[in-house]
Amino acid sequence: MPLKDTKGRILVIGLGNSIMSDDAIGLIVAQNIEDKHLSGVDTCQETVGGLDIIPILLGYHHAIIIDAIKTEQYEPGTVMIFDLKDFESTIADTPTHGINLTTAIVIGKKMNPEEMPVSVKFVAIEVEDVQTMHEGLTEKVNASIKKATTAVEYLIQEFQKSN
Repeated sequence: MPLKDTKGRILVIGLGNSIMSDDAIGLIVAQNIEDKHLSGVDTCQETVGGLDIIPILLGYHHAIIIDAIKTEQYEPGTVMIFDLKDFESTIADTPTHGINLTTAIVIGKKMNPEEMPVSVKFVAIEVEDVQTMHEGLTEKVNASIKKATTAVEYLIQEFQKSN
């Protein structure tokens, strides 16, 4: 039995920290989506990680997680879309304090397969600075907000077509 009335709904989660410069990008993009009041779409902004993501996802059919990523392989502001399977190499048996989002989602699917989303996509934005305590994004990451919002809207449309 679902914990919330979310059957068939899409959840957009923006992750980040609003006072750690570019780490706020996920929060900002999620707010942009929320401001559009899209039918069948719920949004939230969270500062959680690891296993704490599981209760947020429970009951949703699809989920999109927006977050900062720092690979140093791309220009800051580059917007990327990933599937859960793209992070399979990061799934590990680790103590609970070291569990990454992918591992947490896999654990959630094993514990509550009927309650976890059928599909989870990630919109990741390459960032420049997540170490400086500062409200506000760097210039290149700030310039990527529209592109990241468009990527999320695209995924929402794809999920809605598949329902």
